[in-house]
Amino acid sequence: MRGDYQQLVDEVSAALGAPATLEDRDFGLIAFGVHDTGDGSSGGVSSLMDPVRTKSILHRRSTAAVRAWFEAYGIARATGPLRIPPDPSAGVLTGRICLPARHDGVVQGYVWLLDDGHLADVELGGPGRAPDPRIAQAMRTAARIGALLAAETRAGAAAGALLHDVLAGPAAGREAALAELRDALPGGAAGPVAAVAVLPWRPADPAAPGPGLPRTAATAVVRLRGAGGGRDAAGTEAEPASGPGGEAAPVRALAALVFLPSAGAVEPAVTAAERLLNAAGGRAPGAAVRSGAGAGAPAEAPAEVRRGARARPGAPAPEPAAAAAPEAVAGVGDGRAGLAGLPGSWREALAAARAAWAAPRLGPVARWPDIGPYRLLTDLPGGVDPVVGRLLEPAHAELARTAEVYLDHAGQAARTAAALGIHRQTLYYRLSRVEELTGLDLTSGEDRLLLHMALKSARL
Repeated sequence: MRGDYQQLVDEVSAALGAPATLEDRDFGLIAFGVHDTGDGSSGGVSSLMDPVRTKSILHRRSTAAVRAWFEAYGIARATGPLRIPPDPSAGVLTGRICLPARHDGVVQGYVWLLDDGHLADVELGGPGRAPDPRIAQAMRTAARIGALLAAETRAGAAAGALLHDVLAGPAAGREAALAELRDALPGGAAGPVAAVAVLPWRPADPAAPGPGLPRTAATAVVRLRGAGGGRDAAGTEAEPASGPGGEAAPVRALAALVFLPSAGAVEPAVTAAERLLNAAGGRAPGAAVRSGAGAGAPAEAPAEVRRGARARPGAPAPEPAAAAAPEAVAGVGDGRAGLAGLPGSWREALAAARAAWAAPRLGPVARWPDIGPYRLLTDLPGGVDPVVGRLLEPAHAELARTAEVYLDHAGQAARTAAALGIHRQTLYYRLSRVEELTGLDLTSGEDRLLLHMALKSARL
C-alpha cells in the first residue's frame, strides 16, 4: 500500500508541475515526490526545500509547532484546496497549496504542493468559480488517497485490537488472537518480527498511532499492572486500582509489532521506537540509541512507571546520566522468526523500557541485549525486598544512595568517597549505619549481592 501512495503523489506532482508531499492527519510523512522538468533537473527543488519541508523529510514528521501553524489555516475542516502563504518567521519560506485527503467527511491526510510563485494563477475554485482542471484532477487523486488512508486506519485498528489481545488479553484467548492476527496481516505475517514498547504512553492523542511507520504492522495501547500485581505470561503487569487514597492512575504503554529483514537485524524496530518515542514526548528521532554515562543527576522517573505504580518512600536517587530523564522511554525486544515468538519479544521490549527508566544511561531507546543485570532484575516479583525496607524510608535516602554508589564501585572506598564528594571516614560511618538498618554484613559477598539487587530493583 505504501507504493500506492507514492504513485498517487507522483501523479499530483506531475499534474501541477510542482513537488508534492503526503502526510497523514498527524503530520507523519508518508510519501514525497519532486517534479522532473524533463531537462535533467527537478523543478527547482533546491529553492523549494525550506526548513519545514527539509525537517519533515529528514525526521519523517513535522513538529507540533509546525502542525499548529498550518492547522490555524483551517486545513482540518477544509473540503477543498487551500492556499497557504509563506511566512519566513515560521520557517515556511515557500508558499503551499494544501489538498485535504478526505473520506466519508473525515480528513485522513494532506497533500502539500510547494509553490514558489509558478502556481499563483492556478484557480482553486470557490463559490461561482470552477477550479482549474489540474486542481480538480489533483483533488480526485487526493480523494483516492483519503480512501486508502481510511482503509489502512480501519485495518490498523483491527490489527491493533488483535495485537492487544495477543499481548495482554485473557490467557485462554491468546492463541486464537494470534491466529486471527496472522490472518489479518499482509502475507499471513510471514517473516521475522520484533516488539517495541514505549512507556509511559501519554501523548496529546492517547490512541495508538495510525499509518505512517515503515515496517510497523500494528500498534496497541496496553495497560500495565502495578500495586504488587506481579507479571503474567505476556509480560503485562497488573493494573493498579485508582481511587481517593492517592494511588496512581493506570500506566499505559504502546506496543508495536515491527517486521524485520532478518531475526538478527532489529534496526527497523529501533527506528520505529525512535519515531514513536518522539510522538510520546521523548527524545526526537535521530537521538542516539544509548545516551552513555556521564556526570549529573537526572530527575527521578515518574512514580507511575516504577513497579507498583506509586512513589517508593526513600527510593535511591537516580543513576548518573548524560541528561535529565526524558518524558518517555522505549525498549526493543530481540527479533523472532515469526509471530509465535512475539510475546517473548514483548516481554523483552517492556523490560528494556523499564530498565531505561531505572538507568537513564541505557536510553532513551534500550535494546534487550544491552540492559545487562536488568535482564534479571526486571523478571523479579514486584515489591520491595524486606532487607531494604527501612533503608528506603525518606529519612535514610542519603544512606541508600551511599550504599548503591559503594556497591556500584565494587566496594572500593576511595573511588566511592570521590564519587560522593565526601571524606572516607564519613563513608565508613554511613556504611556502618547501612549495616545497622539492614542487618547485612557488607564484607559478605552474598549480602552485598542481595543489597545491590534490592536497591536496583527498587527503581523499577
